[in-house]
Amino acid sequence: MTKPDWIAIDWGTTHLRVWGMTASGTIVDQAKSDRGMGSLSRDEFEGALHDLVGDWGCTGPMIACGMVGSRQGWVEAPYATAPCPALPDGLTRAPSATMDVRVIPGIKQMQPADVMRGEETQIAGFLSLNPKWDGVICLPGTHTKWVHISADEVVSFQTFMTGEMFALLSGQSVLQHSIGNGWDDAAFATAVSEAISKPEALAARLFNLRANELVNGQCRDAARARLSGLLIGAELAAARPYWLGQSVAVVGAGPLAKIYTTALTAQGVPVTQTDGDRATLAGLTAAYRRLKATS
Repeated sequence: MTKPDWIAIDWGTTHLRVWGMTASGTIVDQAKSDRGMGSLSRDEFEGALHDLVGDWGCTGPMIACGMVGSRQGWVEAPYATAPCPALPDGLTRAPSATMDVRVIPGIKQMQPADVMRGEETQIAGFLSLNPKWDGVICLPGTHTKWVHISADEVVSFQTFMTGEMFALLSGQSVLQHSIGNGWDDAAFATAVSEAISKPEALAARLFNLRANELVNGQCRDAARARLSGLLIGAELAAARPYWLGQSVAVVGAGPLAKIYTTALTAQGVPVTQTDGDRATLAGLTAAYRRLKATS
């Protein structure tokens, strides 16, 4: 194995992913574990990272993003305040006697109050892959972000708990008895349209998923797609000032990014989709290059 010049780290609440990188940006090794921030005490972070990369022989810096820099993480990396560059200045060094770990700060917004941690790295990566891009970036996830970008700066952003609401409603509410594991494209599209046109009816339409299964035998797979469509449609209705008349980039992976792209395209919105992992690694690489340029 070629010894990496530096290591890129994406350390979230549930997972830890690392890439061994050359100075030119080539991946020479990679690894992952389920030892995310949520399962570690502050004195366990160094050991968790050492278990993955300790035998790689890297003596260069390790650039980390995500919840590793939260108040409950290895070290708190203070938030930059929007509007600010997508990749804020200043990396916070983690307390380690054996590794040079630098953590990228998150971004906060004062009014209305909002925060992001980890998404700023994906945004910076997307912008490094798409120079001089202006518009809105949508980052689907448990807590989806809508971010207005201008002149490589995060101007404003808004977070929606849509993914978490879907998980709670489908797994812990009365709706769990009516929700399947499959999908129905037509049911999703119809539900998105309904929720955008009348978001105030969301609560009633949610219970209709249960009633429709009991009374009319609604397909549980269609109910799952409708639940997703109703929640995402309500989100799109609330986020309309972000995407209406804008170029939109969806940064993410898998089915969730695809259904956001489908929902936006149905509203006539031009959408660019970029893989979330690719954007994360590009953002970490941009942070490394800035560090080398200033050291």
